Amino acid sequence: MGSSTILDILSSIIIAGFLLLMVIHMNSSLVYSNYTTTNDLTVQENLVSLVRMIEDDFRRIGYCREYTKVPDPSKAILGAGRHNIKFQTDLLNVGNVDTLEYSIGTISGLTGTPNPRDMYLFRDINNRRGSGISLGVTKFDFVYFDAQGDSLPFPISNPNAIYEIQLSVLLESPYAYDTTYSFAFWRQLRLAARNLKNR
Repeated sequence: MGSSTILDILSSIIIAGFLLLMVIHMNSSLVYSNYTTTNDLTVQENLVSLVRMIEDDFRRIGYCREYTKVPDPSKAILGAGRHNIKFQTDLLNVGNVDTLEYSIGTISGLTGTPNPRDMYLFRDINNRRGSGISLGVTKFDFVYFDAQGDSLPFPISNPNAIYEIQLSVLLESPYAYDTTYSFAFWRQLRLAARNLKNR
């Protein structure tokens, strides 16, 4: 076997190695792209569903089909915190005054996902704690404003002073690719609660 034959064999091995590395890299890129695209889509769909529910509920703060049962909408907000709010509404539009409270659990309360930051979101109806919603909520923060547009400091001692509400929500995927979680953020600068202005 001559030296040129040995060089040909070595060259072939090197070229084959490069081709193999390219195939492995391309496969890894495809897996990454597929995984993150699926995670992004899931997080965005979860966020859209959550926002629709929140906007629908908050739009009806202080609303009751039998309006005499909520004579003063300014008192419809019963409690307001940095991560929770409780208010009166008519959930089924049948003329009954219900209470609805949004709040979040603790990070340690949701152990079913690998994401170390996600928490349950609770939507309690008439003071009954339901099972938490696991959508990947990692941030659920309120800011409240008075009639002059000034933000109210925490703790809110007088919920009747709330005129407008800002809510920031961050969702992350329950599973990561490598160590990267997909995420989606939503902030409503001033949630519409029309009945609060009906004073």
